[in-house]
Amino acid sequence: MRVVHYINQFFGGIGGEEAAGSHLEERSGAVGPGRLLEQLLGEGSQIVTPLICGDNFAVEQQDDLTAAVLDKVRDANADLFVAGPCFEAGRYGMASGALCDAVQSELGIPAVTAMHEENPGVDLYHEALYIVDSGANASAMGEVLSKMVNLGQKLSADERIGSPIEEGYITRGLIRDAFVDQTSAERLVGMVMDKVNGNPFESEMVSTSFEPIPVPAAVQDMSKAKVMIITDGGLVPTGNPDKIEGMAATRWGSYSIEGKDSLDGDDYEISHGGYDPRHVQEDPDRLVPLDALRVMEKEGAIGELHNEFISTSGLANPLSNTRRMGKEMVEKVKAEGVDAVILTST
Repeated sequence: MRVVHYINQFFGGIGGEEAAGSHLEERSGAVGPGRLLEQLLGEGSQIVTPLICGDNFAVEQQDDLTAAVLDKVRDANADLFVAGPCFEAGRYGMASGALCDAVQSELGIPAVTAMHEENPGVDLYHEALYIVDSGANASAMGEVLSKMVNLGQKLSADERIGSPIEEGYITRGLIRDAFVDQTSAERLVGMVMDKVNGNPFESEMVSTSFEPIPVPAAVQDMSKAKVMIITDGGLVPTGNPDKIEGMAATRWGSYSIEGKDSLDGDDYEISHGGYDPRHVQEDPDRLVPLDALRVMEKEGAIGELHNEFISTSGLANPLSNTRRMGKEMVEKVKAEGVDAVILTST
């Protein structure tokens, strides 16, 4: 079996964030996790084309990257395309998902990747692809690669793929006919009885659970409160000085509004790929309502508007990432003595 393996700049040994802009390059011989992947593939299989690309280049030049990768997969006469594992790396996951989807749909060659369930690539591609659940970090690399090999070999041989529990891939949300011994009513009653009797049982419908967020105490006197604006609409100064990504953002920025009564569209741009930004670009106050809050400040409705606003992009961001950034923002909000925050979105 001839395999093309795609990895990012970190696993390819080029470097970390400083090398995230690296262009696509081809190597000879398996690289990084590809060495173990090739061993697990077994005799008669080979990684014929290892591909490495920086995460920033991959998401910013996705069309160009996809076209180049399709050419290389075609030239390699590949039987299987493997990308990753990506774990929690959002840009890596989105790029791998896009490439696997393109290889499958345009070349008809099976593809497999692996990601953590909160990777934004899962949200985008879980219906189209078999994505092995990699967990959050690389400590289970061997086990993850083994599951990828198993799936890849079955896909290449056009064998039946088992359930997510059997094969280790993330639920695709697709309905598939299957013969069972009991009706749905009988299975439901069985689960209820197990629950009543304290026996273990497993629901057929798995729901996402979120930790409860306690409601903070109300501000007693807004006329004395310091108020701050935080937005996930991606408004940043022209040039995007903090390089906040338009999707699956890993960064946030804090920007001065001191001495301003309103925001000028010529001074700002939008780093967000999930909405039409033209109305905000025309008048940034529509997203960050500085003008209205300055009026309230002058009228005494609020005590003070903080001299900075915080911004990031909220598009396709995994919960683990948003929790981290939220905690970082909270530290700044507390340090600045802010009493209340206005959150704006799109």
